Amino acid sequence: MDSTRLDLNLLVTLEALLVEQNVTKAAARLHLSQPAVSAQLSRLRDAFDDPLLIPAQRGMTPTAKAIDLLAPLRHALDQVRATVASHRNFDPAEAELTFTIACTDYLQAAVVKPLVVELRTRAPGVRVALRNLDMPQLEAQMARGDVDLALMTPEVAPPGLRTRHLFDERYVLIGRRDHPRLRRKLSVAQFAQLEHVIVSLRGADFVTPVDSTLAALGHKRKVVLSAASFLFLPEIVAASDFVALVPELLVRDRRDRLLLVEPPFPVEGFAVGMVWHERGHGHGGQRWVREAIVSMNGRHH
Repeated sequence: MDSTRLDLNLLVTLEALLVEQNVTKAAARLHLSQPAVSAQLSRLRDAFDDPLLIPAQRGMTPTAKAIDLLAPLRHALDQVRATVASHRNFDPAEAELTFTIACTDYLQAAVVKPLVVELRTRAPGVRVALRNLDMPQLEAQMARGDVDLALMTPEVAPPGLRTRHLFDERYVLIGRRDHPRLRRKLSVAQFAQLEHVIVSLRGADFVTPVDSTLAALGHKRKVVLSAASFLFLPEIVAASDFVALVPELLVRDRRDRLLLVEPPFPVEGFAVGMVWHERGHGHGGQRWVREAIVSMNGRHH
């Protein structure tokens, strides 16, 4: 292969074609016309002496050589992009940037809500797009640039991604302020006799690891509702005699309506961290947003 016939734009086009497997979609991603991308594909086929993409029922199918090329090509282009980005100064007051964060609804409320408020002052041109955390798809979403950052327990992140610990979260028991049976100091028996609301991400389970701990202490609690979201819990608890164990950050600013009580036995908390891909590691704007999140959440330690 004659490398002198290849320019960087051709490799960027090849990356887009291999990812999209469709000339029209690749052209849209590159902001080029379809004929221009078709002409570049023809040049790439000559340069690599391989068809690279073969017409299929839907779009195009990459050849074996194309599949082998994608990972090293993407790695090389990401390095170029990171080098360029790191040498471009990011001015938060002036810059325009869309930053996509994937996380659970609890972290949207606990971390993203204060971040967005802070960004309006410090970086008014930065927009935040929120996506639900989809663990099986996360690495692929980040490799494509569809997700810039995930907020999650860093220990369960895919091994190829970068991670940074933000804070350790703990659980508190919440009930409405004038709850007839909720006390600042509860015994395990009193805890078990209350009517509990729990979160099951599948929305179908009525037990959590807390129930195993209670069973070991010789008690069983009454679970009256299994919800699919943490955000629902403070609302229903404030309007009933139900109680719930929730992450503390979710309710730190609701003490006017809720009573926050220490559980009468140890409840295991969890770590919260940031997870991101190598492709965005050197990006000046993304790095600035990550640092803003760190500075805002260091106080939770």
